[in-house]
Amino acid sequence: MRTLKLIVVWFARGAIAITVLLYAVLIRPWHMRWGASSEEVQMRLEGDRMIARGAIVSTRALDIDAPPDEVWRWMLQLGQGRGGFYSYEWLENLFAADMRNAELLEPRLLKLDVGDSISFQADGPATVVTLVEPERALVLGDGWTLALRRIDEGRTRLIVRYPFDTHGRSLDALYYYTVFEPAHFVMESGMMLGIRERAERSFAQSRRASGLAAGVRP
Repeated sequence: MRTLKLIVVWFARGAIAITVLLYAVLIRPWHMRWGASSEEVQMRLEGDRMIARGAIVSTRALDIDAPPDEVWRWMLQLGQGRGGFYSYEWLENLFAADMRNAELLEPRLLKLDVGDSISFQADGPATVVTLVEPERALVLGDGWTLALRRIDEGRTRLIVRYPFDTHGRSLDALYYYTVFEPAHFVMESGMMLGIRERAERSFAQSRRASGLAAGVRP
């Protein structure tokens, strides 16, 4: 029986070691720069000057088949109690976020100013808008940057950079690597996909409406 227990223990330790190694070597490098090119990872973005030296930084990106002004409107609605974060609503609400992701643009939400508060959870943590460059960049807190770059007339590149400062504390680093980092990837990539889905849909609807209006004869 003792031998069997030792085998089980060593097998469990080996499985954990292999899992950690696979995550560190394959999964983490992929999700920390999900969709981003090497150039984009090195690219200077608007919020970089606010990022603390030594912070852990991820850079993620995707293409959106809509122009920057369309994508920008959806970005302006971000926040709990506003348009949500367009991510996995059911998952956020497991933690009492009371999140409701908007499917339509609301005129009252299409304005953000430096100093405005963006909440992540009902009566919970929030961040502050630190930079607004219309149709180009929205920066929250200490450098979380959502940047837009025009690809051509009808397409936009969304680049999102997120810093996490452990302040050199071991417990903060442990929390970051084991809990925050993988969870943040799931939610941030979900947000980016949610922005894309809504911007592409609203842009396609506006083009159809414009086409119908242009085709009307008096």
